[in-house]
Amino acid sequence: MLFQIVSLLLGTVADILAVAFLARLWMQWARAPFRNPVGQTILTFTDWAVLPLRRIIPGLLGIDLASAFAAWLAQIAYFGVILGMTGLVTLAPEGVLAVAWIACIAVLRLFVYVLMGVVIVAALLSWINPYSPFGVVFDALSRPLLQPVRRLLPALGGIDLSPLVVLLLLQVALIVLANLQPARLLLP
Repeated sequence: MLFQIVSLLLGTVADILAVAFLARLWMQWARAPFRNPVGQTILTFTDWAVLPLRRIIPGLLGIDLASAFAAWLAQIAYFGVILGMTGLVTLAPEGVLAVAWIACIAVLRLFVYVLMGVVIVAALLSWINPYSPFGVVFDALSRPLLQPVRRLLPALGGIDLSPLVVLLLLQVALIVLANLQPARLLLP
């Protein structure tokens, strides 16, 4: 029981941190404005880790590698503690590599979930209130995902089906990532 509580609490903290770092990465890559409540919250929540890491890890092709690395470190800390508590992984090189691989898959899964959330919120805002201050942010965040699909699949009767196509493709990505995780260490 205690292990489940610790796992839940540590997992929640690690996932929230990783999602914040990945949201920052995506906002910078998509060139979404940070002068809004969402952007300011993400900057405030992640500056403590990303700014020092940027001195060591430069960006690459517009990708904020410091944010990606911070998300990965959050997941490594979580999986290292949890797998160490269960005894499934030791400090041997193969154990450290297993934790690093599992953390990498977890970060990619969380990134896919971030992208899914962006697409869903952008679609909902476009139906409910496209002129809200958040509409501009989520439109900018979803545009890189939706634009290629919109070029291939035009709106049918004024209905944009590109969010559905993108969500299906992201679901496929989640299936692929689930199959890359080691079978004996399947974790949520």
